Amino acid sequence: MRGLEGKRVLITGGASGIGAATAARFLEEGSAVCVLDRDARGRQQIREKLPDLAGTVAADVSNLKQVEAAFDDALRIMGGVDVLINNAGISIRHDFLKITPKEWDNVIAVNLTGVFYMAQTAARHMWERAGGVILQTASTNGFVGQPYYADYNATKAGVIELTRTMALELAPKVRVCAVAPGYVLTPMQRAEYTDAMLDEVNRKIPLRRHARPEEIAALFAFLASDDAAYITGQVYTIDGAETAGGLASR
Repeated sequence: MRGLEGKRVLITGGASGIGAATAARFLEEGSAVCVLDRDARGRQQIREKLPDLAGTVAADVSNLKQVEAAFDDALRIMGGVDVLINNAGISIRHDFLKITPKEWDNVIAVNLTGVFYMAQTAARHMWERAGGVILQTASTNGFVGQPYYADYNATKAGVIELTRTMALELAPKVRVCAVAPGYVLTPMQRAEYTDAMLDEVNRKIPLRRHARPEEIAALFAFLASDDAAYITGQVYTIDGAETAGGLASR
């Protein structure tokens, strides 16, 4: 990709899954990469897996003071932040009628409030320096109803509208887009499946497989690059055509 060499990239939730794959991809592009994650063991593992990382920083994105402190640490490590991959998130599978107020608040705090905290902190830095890119992880769950994930779905719909609104307000200095993956076969996701369950889900996806984390990372790299310099305010679905046909395709 053009223009990623030397870019300073901060990736939240970067110690595993899509975040880790995205960190690896930006390193391949010649970027400086700092990973933000609240899991100490995960930070250690990603440093071992990707020894060329500029560094790692600790924060729970739902805590504004931790976000601000971690962003300052990233600035100290890299000298600035040109690209934010706003990826940290959690999900809890449960019936709508059984969601507790505490569970609801926790998912909202990480997946929506945390995205807002990170985005606003990064945007202030980028605005003062006349440029930057913010890319956020949404989900196809933000477009269509999915049983057992009411709180998660609500947050991802919120991320989509937050992205569009940010793009309008932060133009022309800062570009803002979101990526909405469908099923992605991360190690954590694979551990939740029996072989039969995996096969059943794959059969309903037109491409007959889950996405690989590296494929999501490739889209992030493109959107952050100079090749995407005129792209902002958009949400890009990457789901193997899972949502293309609605009910008839399921």
